[in-house]
Amino acid sequence: MSDILINMPFFAVAALICVSLYIMMTQRNLIKVVMGITLFQSAVNLFLVALGYRTGGVAPAYTSGPVHLMVLPVPQAMTLTSIVIGVSTTALMLSLIIHIYRHTGSTDAEKSRRVKG
Repeated sequence: MSDILINMPFFAVAALICVSLYIMMTQRNLIKVVMGITLFQSAVNLFLVALGYRTGGVAPAYTSGPVHLMVLPVPQAMTLTSIVIGVSTTALMLSLIIHIYRHTGSTDAEKSRRVKG
């Protein structure tokens, strides 16, 4: 039973990835596709945080503590970088959707594929 509780974040990551892939593959509305991509990014961030977690760990800023109890700082730094990149790419995707909507009058992916020029 305790193994299930320890691995619960990884089960949540798997569920979030499955839901986001389903959304990205089945939806034709571009805003919903962006929501699926954002959900996928959140799943990756949760995975990185879960990888760096240590039970009873201390922050690596305290150098006098035992080394084997320190939390890994690299996944935390990667998560912060991923959040910044995710926000900027989401803003870019939404701005492109606004331009598509102004040009076609719809956020349907099929209508945006038929646009020329």
